[in-house]
Amino acid sequence: MPKITYIDHAGKERTIEVPVGLTVMEGAVKNNVPGIDADCGGACACATCHVYVDERFMDKVGKAEGMETSMLDFAEDVAPNSRLSCQIRVTPELDGLVVRTPKSQH
Repeated sequence: MPKITYIDHAGKERTIEVPVGLTVMEGAVKNNVPGIDADCGGACACATCHVYVDERFMDKVGKAEGMETSMLDFAEDVAPNSRLSCQIRVTPELDGLVVRTPKSQH
């Protein structure tokens, strides 16, 4: 099972095994990771699961497109490596993925 490390704005790390097929957001919610609220339940209709993807994984997760790009307009402190974690599907290639949550979500 791929391991994903969630790091909050204060630097606290939580490494969690997330089953292939779930989203990075679902892994966080199921494990009570603070800073990923997922108010819309993963429907890409809010920005409360905004994360910064570690640069080493940007090619593997790809860039935000379409509705996700529109939703990121509502997020604070958007950066080039910003993604909505509900739109990142966990694959074996994402083992070791590191995401950080913005300060505004704590």
